[in-house]
Amino acid sequence: MTVLEITQLSKRYGKLQALQELSLQVRQGNIYGLLGPNGSGKTTTLGIILGVIRASGGSYRWFDGQQPEHLARRRVGVLLETPNFYPYLSAVKNLEVVAAIKGLGRERIQTVLEQVNLWERRDTPFRTYSLGMRQRLAVAAALLSDPDILVLDEPTNGLDPQGIADMRQIIQAIGASGKTILLASHILDEVEKICTQVAVIKRGKLLAAGDIEDVLRAENRLLIGASDLAAVQRCLEQHPQVQRIQPQGALLEVIVDENLASEALNRFVFEQGLSLSHLQQQRKGLEATFLELTADDEHTA
Repeated sequence: MTVLEITQLSKRYGKLQALQELSLQVRQGNIYGLLGPNGSGKTTTLGIILGVIRASGGSYRWFDGQQPEHLARRRVGVLLETPNFYPYLSAVKNLEVVAAIKGLGRERIQTVLEQVNLWERRDTPFRTYSLGMRQRLAVAAALLSDPDILVLDEPTNGLDPQGIADMRQIIQAIGASGKTILLASHILDEVEKICTQVAVIKRGKLLAAGDIEDVLRAENRLLIGASDLAAVQRCLEQHPQVQRIQPQGALLEVIVDENLASEALNRFVFEQGLSLSHLQQQRKGLEATFLELTADDEHTA
């Protein structure tokens, strides 16, 4: 099932085009990363699909359009802003307040506090919590209604390394339980480690989208070594599926067409009377992909 479908979504603030015909699909069971630098339109996108911001054009629908929007949104858990709870109340008492506001029972409070590893601190006042613990309590509040999808906007923003690791583990565990997660972030490492799918946006435009592995493999890179590297380079330059070659220390980094297997390239070199001492498929990290896609972007705001 498609949990969320966005079609040519646009938003303009005066002369500023915040979103430009953005289209994507989030399918059930995925942890979907919406990745882009600050100011790229991530929060605007979330605001529109949650009914907080009115779109200038395009459309979206939840759960294949099976329900009216106001009913569909009840199946969505949300963490958009810095957590704001009563400072002198405990985690349990704060969640009781949230449950009362949302018209929910209290029966899931222990479950969600255990999910975010706060059950042992359930009676501790919120004001004594670290930033990471506060963020985890906000996730617990978003899970109270047992939503089908969890929407998180920069959930690790401002956290220390331990807080980031804790939040990463919690998000992965929630995803493993079968829930769909839509995660907006500018932190490349987190998206690569947590998400199963990703959409990269820049200035409100979609640059790339798909499974993490597919986005990373959009360019096929090989590291090649040989005793006569110059001869091998001349040989490879004659191959129609070799896009470019660049030195990498004592090796060559060879960019080839996506459908060219490393074995085929090795055979081509051998047939020219040359041999390779080193041949390695190089997996490009999401950071390299992201930086290439957003090459001329202004990383501001």
